[in-house]
Parts: sequence; structure tokens; C-alpha cells
Amino acid sequence: MNERSLIMSDVLFVLKNGYVYEEPEPSTLDSFFKYKVESQSPNSGTRTLRVVAIPDEKSCQLKIVTIMWRDEK
Repeated sequence: MNERSLIMSDVLFVLKNGYVYEEPEPSTLDSFFKYKVESQSPNSGTRTLRVVAIPDEKSCQLKIVTIMWRDEK
């Protein structure tokens, strides 16, 4: 997050207001999937952010893998 000048409120905003546009990808652990949630945030200007997250329905937890600018690969 520091490398991209992003803060935790950016992550939370994207998770709350974003959409998943692509099919989930399998995670390294069986029965878990990675989702890419995309949205702009108040701090991102006109750029779109992407949060990669892995939900765990059994424990009601969410692992944040990364947050990045969508236009940077």
C-alpha cells in the first residue's frame, strides 16, 4: 500500500462499493478462490483500484492479498 500511496480506507471503499468483473481464480489452497474487486475511491481520482481478496465463508474472514491500480500490471 505504501508503494502505491494507498491507505486502508481505499481498500475498505473498494470492497464496499466495487464489483467483481472477472471469474474467480483458484487459490493455492483447495476450495478457496481469489476475487478481483474493482472501483474508484475518493483518493484515486479518475483511476480504478483493484483489490485481490480471498474470502473464507466458514470463518467469516477475508484475506486481502493486494491492492493495485487496475491499469498497472
